[in-house]
Amino acid sequence: MDGTPAHVLRGSTIIRSDVMTHSPDGPQPPQGRRPRFRARRWIITVASLATLGLVAWPVLDHFDIPPFTDKGDPISFARGQSQGDPGKVNADTLMPTGPERTFTIDDTVDDGTKIARTTLRGEKSGFTGDVWVWAPDQYLHDKKYARSGFPVMIALPGGPGYPVNYWSETKRKLQSSIATWSKEGKSLPFILVMPVLNPDEKRYYDGSDIPGQAKMGTWLTEDVPNLVKQNFRTLKSRDGWAFMGSSSGGFASLKSVLKYPDRFKAVIASGPDIVPDSPLWAGHEKEKQENNPQKLAQKLINRKGPDVYLAFQVGTKEPVKRLKDIQKFQARYGKGPVHTNLRVIEGGKHSARSYVPSLGKGPLQYISEHMQGPTPSP
Repeated sequence: MDGTPAHVLRGSTIIRSDVMTHSPDGPQPPQGRRPRFRARRWIITVASLATLGLVAWPVLDHFDIPPFTDKGDPISFARGQSQGDPGKVNADTLMPTGPERTFTIDDTVDDGTKIARTTLRGEKSGFTGDVWVWAPDQYLHDKKYARSGFPVMIALPGGPGYPVNYWSETKRKLQSSIATWSKEGKSLPFILVMPVLNPDEKRYYDGSDIPGQAKMGTWLTEDVPNLVKQNFRTLKSRDGWAFMGSSSGGFASLKSVLKYPDRFKAVIASGPDIVPDSPLWAGHEKEKQENNPQKLAQKLINRKGPDVYLAFQVGTKEPVKRLKDIQKFQARYGKGPVHTNLRVIEGGKHSARSYVPSLGKGPLQYISEHMQGPTPSP
């Protein structure tokens, strides 16, 4: 500027070379600063959108708003698992037998694993209902178990148990808890299978084949396990199969293991009934007693096996009779091949909110110690 000052006085107005100028279109920023301002605004806009996306994505996913959710997308648990050198499969492993079932994603667990659903028409029972499944991270991603069989737990709900199984809901935290406990050594890494318990919301079927009714016993103990064998790497031995359930689902789980000890080895029964009580048994006393855990336990004792492991849970805020019934069952039938374990939950209610946290404080470890887990592939 040849020594000329950066500003000159014109009347009462000071004119600077680095301040806003005026034009018929209004104030204009200095020409040299426009690119810098625009770049700054662009950076702030991108950062704000990115932050908003990170915050909003889980919300949109939670409410299943496309395209932010994968709910309803197809998922396979068997694809490619039965291919390769059969000599590299563990002798105790049953690879998926097929035909492969179509599953769709229903929810996502905290660790990113998926809960999936399918509708199954049972070949043996003739009943059609929904089944939810979940496989732990070890099953899906650990290469040393890529061709290994995993233990299976069939989880049954209480209440109507139809048209949903509440164990499939992530808010119950069953899957996330087992994922954590299996890595802490408190539980085997179970595949969870969660079928509907009853064929409708009006009546309770005791998880049994009541004459003239839907064959829910066959559905739970034959059709559902067959679905699992068709689509997952499982264990050939009964040592890899268990039930768990709460309330009426606890009864059905207990009864299933005692009735078919050659297929299932263990059960966790939380707040269960001990005897069948469906009104649909009216006129079918013989069949009712054939599904009575007390009769089944005595029959197992008389034939001296095979060994089964029954883990009970009950809360101190449940009806006192429920605890006394379980203790009487233990005292009378907990001998020989019938092994029992009882956890009393201090302050516990007749609710999954009480049962799930307590699972990791004894019951899951108890049955895991007597069951078979996956072994690394050769």
